[in-house]
Amino acid sequence: MRTSVRTLTLPAAALIAALALTACQSSGQEAAAPAPAKPARTTAAPTPTATAAPSTPTPTEQPTTAPTKAPATKPPTPTATATTAPRKTTAPPAKPAPKPGATSETPSLRPCTAADVKVVASKVSRPINHLALTITNLGDHTCHALNAPLVGFDDSQAPIAIVEDSKPQAVVTLAPGASGYASLILTGEPGADTHGMTVRTIKVSLTADSMVTLKAPEGTYVDDGAAVSYWQQELEDALRY
Repeated sequence: MRTSVRTLTLPAAALIAALALTACQSSGQEAAAPAPAKPARTTAAPTPTATAAPSTPTPTEQPTTAPTKAPATKPPTPTATATTAPRKTTAPPAKPAPKPGATSETPSLRPCTAADVKVVASKVSRPINHLALTITNLGDHTCHALNAPLVGFDDSQAPIAIVEDSKPQAVVTLAPGASGYASLILTGEPGADTHGMTVRTIKVSLTADSMVTLKAPEGTYVDDGAAVSYWQQELEDALRY
């Protein structure tokens, strides 16, 4: 009986040992086998709470409007003096150009023309070698014997000289029927080297476009010294030259 118990005891002990070995291997395998990696928990990093940065105290906006531009200051207006500005004067209208034969001093005078007057050449006793030219207004209106007549003889082209010293202080005015005079000097100084001739006609220009032709007194002799005076109001004034 003692033998049986021993037999039973060995198998039981061997079984226990085998179980223990198996348990150790299992625990060793479990220890050797890597533990299954746990899935990484992708938790978003905690977003830092946006803490408002301590803002600098904003100055309180005053309800002021945008600065307006200062009005442009005009230069100080000069104080008007008591004297008034000179009045604007209008230039007088231009005077019409003087008619041929009229002087610049008498632009508005009506010159005597061949249509108004009669001109006569006549001999005089004194001074010698002179003729008197008489101009008579036959018209109905007053005219003026302007300047000196331009005188030529026969077919001569150039007029004879004018005695400038005989210019009157006033223009000769001829009312209807009145007469004026001029002195016609036929020859120059005695003994001068001149050329002369006897003439038949005398041409008298009253204006640039008005001329009369006169019959010369018989035996009228002229030379290079011939000259004529300005028109005069009186015959004696004309014969002084």
